[in-house]
Amino acid sequence: MFILHPQLANDGILIGDYPLSRLLMINDANYPWFVLVPRREEVHELFQLDKADRMQLLDESCLLAEAIKDAFAAHKLNIAALGNMVSQLHIHHIARYRDDVAWPDPIWGKHPAKPYQEAERQERIGRLQAVLSTDFVFAEV
Repeated sequence: MFILHPQLANDGILIGDYPLSRLLMINDANYPWFVLVPRREEVHELFQLDKADRMQLLDESCLLAEAIKDAFAAHKLNIAALGNMVSQLHIHHIARYRDDVAWPDPIWGKHPAKPYQEAERQERIGRLQAVLSTDFVFAEV
């Protein structure tokens, strides 16, 4: 049974689900920052997924990356599976801009998270809703 790691649940805002992965938006308004978490139990590394799930995760990651690029006009996307703090497999997708608060450095540890105000949160989710593929199911809010 899939259980979302408590740290991801605490840091993320549930957006919905692709066929394999749960999509969260990290509660940090400094960046459009999203995380895909494959809904498989006890998976910490990409190679632990079977081949079909690996391919599905790659497809979902590419769909999400394209949606983020379209919705937020990012100069660059940072996509990474680090897992140093949370071992559950999750893939970060972060829209970066030449004028964001951490550019050109990685975002981790640069600036404290800036929690979303409700209107800004809804606006970012709405932008994503407009461009996500039809196989994505949005969570009930």
